[in-house]
Amino acid sequence: MLSLLDILRRVDSGALAPADAVRLSYDAIDARDGEIQAFVELDRGAAAGRGPLAGVAVAVKDIIDVEGLPTRMGSPIYDGWRPRGDAAAVSLLRRAGATPVGKTETTPFAYLDPVATRNPRNPAHTPGGSSSGSAAAVAAGMVPLALGTQTGGSVIRPASYCGVAGVKPSYRLLPTTGVKGFSWTLDTVGLFGAGVADVALALASMTGRDELQPPDEPAAPRFGLVLQDFAGAPEPAAAAALEEAVRAVERAGASVVPLALPPIFGEAFRLHGTIQDFEARQALAWEYDRHRDALPPLLGGALDAAQTIPAAAYDSARGVARRARGAMRDVFGNVDALLAYAAPGAAPETLRSTGDSRFNRLWTLLGAPCVSVPGLSDGRGLPVGVQVIGPFGADETALRAALFVERAIGRSLRPGTAPS
Repeated sequence: MLSLLDILRRVDSGALAPADAVRLSYDAIDARDGEIQAFVELDRGAAAGRGPLAGVAVAVKDIIDVEGLPTRMGSPIYDGWRPRGDAAAVSLLRRAGATPVGKTETTPFAYLDPVATRNPRNPAHTPGGSSSGSAAAVAAGMVPLALGTQTGGSVIRPASYCGVAGVKPSYRLLPTTGVKGFSWTLDTVGLFGAGVADVALALASMTGRDELQPPDEPAAPRFGLVLQDFAGAPEPAAAAALEEAVRAVERAGASVVPLALPPIFGEAFRLHGTIQDFEARQALAWEYDRHRDALPPLLGGALDAAQTIPAAAYDSARGVARRARGAMRDVFGNVDALLAYAAPGAAPETLRSTGDSRFNRLWTLLGAPCVSVPGLSDGRGLPVGVQVIGPFGADETALRAALFVERAIGRSLRPGTAPS
């Protein structure tokens, strides 16, 4: 993979010009994307910028506007559509000196219908979704940074499947202006990079929040272990990865205590779909009313069903979500961060599904910052991430804890070793 930090060190030392650093990504895209199919559009004329991210090429999920490039939303409905300007998150990257080089595959309107993108670790397996191309582009070493979005698990799950770091920041830390909406209560812009420090630096540079950059050796956190029994059982690979992560952080000096989540969390988890789908039927009202036949099967069926959700059910679900967010304070009363499954297991061996987001939905609904930490794999060598969750608004805490986990795993296992 291309490391954002390594590129910036080489640029800062004068060993690599920013324009040449961006060219590395174009060369890697030309070499690998024929197999991976992560990109839907390239901007061959993109120039390197100035700023702390000068020389960093960025891939942008194709529901996020980039000036001069089409935004197709993964759907033929938007063939030929070109926005006049950048989404706000893209503008923040440009201000920091980064260079958007192209648009990546998204499932249509960021829902569940899969696309052609393949997992770079094994092309027979899904890369996850809906930010399929963004995760795969980083995992394949084509770009050091990519933008995605998460409404259920569309950053954390593909990051886990592809073996990269993914951060879903606190709700609204990054603006969603210029991003095709699906559920305004849930939609969150996130980042993919080679490692936790890479996405932390990118997020800090975009937001002007230096505190988001963790120290090289973060202090040992107090972790709460949450299994989300209400979300169902994980596959053996995910259970083994989380157990190995627990052993690694404990050996590194952190404490880990099992936490039983309050019942309101299970209730909120079950109502995520009510909120998401009620809002989606409004956000996609034009597409549904004018182009129902052009919608893919899973999205079309979901919107058909969503037409009958009563407003009262939506209002009640939002009330449950508010109470669950209030209960987060007690969950973090004696711990700094939570350790949890990032996905049910390794990437499924299929291109007809993007996998299951059941271990991500609750934290998206609660607006908490989440990080998928890479470094572990199953017995076949497929990546299996673990998820670190912080209190709402404490993204620096989540990133410090995630870097601690990543470093602890790295010290505990030789690269490529499967968890025991």
